[in-house]
Amino acid sequence: MDVKGVMGSIHFDGEWITIVKKEVGQQQREFRIRAADVTGTRLKPGTRLFHGYVQFVLPGSAPADESKSLLTGGRPPQSDPHSLSIRRSANDAAAELVAAVEQARG
Repeated sequence: MDVKGVMGSIHFDGEWITIVKKEVGQQQREFRIRAADVTGTRLKPGTRLFHGYVQFVLPGSAPADESKSLLTGGRPPQSDPHSLSIRRSANDAAAELVAAVEQARG
């Protein structure tokens, strides 16, 4: 199951979540999270004006705060390894991915 995001993607194989991000001027980075380790998920759907995001919460860490900037439109910072911004066109795929991760958690 794959979700294409803004400057990155999320892949879920039923056990592992792989978030691949490419920041401007940086090399591509990959973050792997075991679905059983996830304590919570957050999904904010994208709209016509603003991107949304998918975020995974892990034990011992608080969810990254949403930026209040007009340009980032209420998303976690790009540097947050456990989240990915999504376009409106990816809302359905992101909702399916979050549901699959919630089911795998348990």
